[in-house]
Amino acid sequence: MNRVVITGYGVTSPIGNTPEEFWNALENGKVGIDKITRFDASETGITLAAEVKDFPFDKYFVKKDAKRMDLFSLYGIYAALEAVAMSGMNLEEENMDRFGVIVGSGIGGLPVIQEQVTKLNERGPKRVAPLFVPMSIVNMVAGNIALRLGAKGICTSVVTACASATNSIGEAFRNIKHGYSDVIVAGGSEASICDIGIAGFASLTALTNSTDPLRASIPFDKDRSGFVMGEGAGVFVLESLEHALARGANILGEVVGYGANCDAYHMTSPTPDGAGAARAMELAIEEAGITPSQVGYINAHGTSTQANEKGESQAIETVFGLDENVLVSSTKSLTGHLLGAAGGIEAIATLEALNHQFVPATMGTAELGEDININVVTQTGKKHTFEYAISNSLGFGGHNAVIALKKWSE
Repeated sequence: MNRVVITGYGVTSPIGNTPEEFWNALENGKVGIDKITRFDASETGITLAAEVKDFPFDKYFVKKDAKRMDLFSLYGIYAALEAVAMSGMNLEEENMDRFGVIVGSGIGGLPVIQEQVTKLNERGPKRVAPLFVPMSIVNMVAGNIALRLGAKGICTSVVTACASATNSIGEAFRNIKHGYSDVIVAGGSEASICDIGIAGFASLTALTNSTDPLRASIPFDKDRSGFVMGEGAGVFVLESLEHALARGANILGEVVGYGANCDAYHMTSPTPDGAGAARAMELAIEEAGITPSQVGYINAHGTSTQANEKGESQAIETVFGLDENVLVSSTKSLTGHLLGAAGGIEAIATLEALNHQFVPATMGTAELGEDININVVTQTGKKHTFEYAISNSLGFGGHNAVIALKKWSE
């Protein structure tokens, strides 16, 4: 079995488009939530979202790319190219038949679907864009990344709602662990801040109608009232330890475990006792070959909804008890909820927390709910000594995905 290491990552997010910006925001509690600027959402009753700011389009793209790809593909490509650049890999020296891409999305090209359905209804079928289908289908973020990189190995997209990116990283980890690939670019991308995206989640009563950016995404708070829609992409370069050492790579961390299962309980609600999430965490810890007491940090799914936090808190308590050394936070308090990309940027946040030995705060959360017993870090981040951390993602459909990361040491 191969050990699987992280040698690069790329991120575009509501709190930054570079590793430096992203970590500085996490460390200093900079919230990326603000008023929706893309369109007038007033009729939905929702005023806030976590939009990507100042996306550096010109770094890797030209104007025609925006006409050939939806924003979720552009975000994913950007993050993948940034990840490969950080890894220091020379693609001309790689066996690209053993270089893969597993990048998922929860929804795919929702803005272009909205745009083209409107055009169909107003102007007729002949006016639908020729590239409508390849712009909208979820797998094209992985396909477009592979095209840019020349990656000819496994190329797939995991679609498990809000667990998509974490499942993608986990599946890539297993693929390399068992020797099928040398390198895989893995993570998730999402760009669903549009009329139909906001309206759909608002109708489901999943979004908060708070108008205060600093008190909108408040995971585990007694007054939590729904999530804030976010967007962006987070992508790792994963490779076998042998491959990384052979090319003299700078190793950032190690993926050591993966747990995935299903609640099989309800379309949108988790099991009240968090049994499925608890088992997913146990599976990741078991594969890592460690005990729960060795985990020092949990990047919780923590969406700021009543049902999620109650179930996830119970799940964490089931696995870890009330161990004061196990710190918990939800970085969605800063970034909003990136749906299928959430696990990508949260895996990066977890990696950097390990490397900085610092747990980011759950900003905005003031008073924990009576149903929350776990050790949630709020208001300000906390220095912490730990070697292992896990990142949780729990999606509609009952999908639970957990990855376990280890601070790098040979």
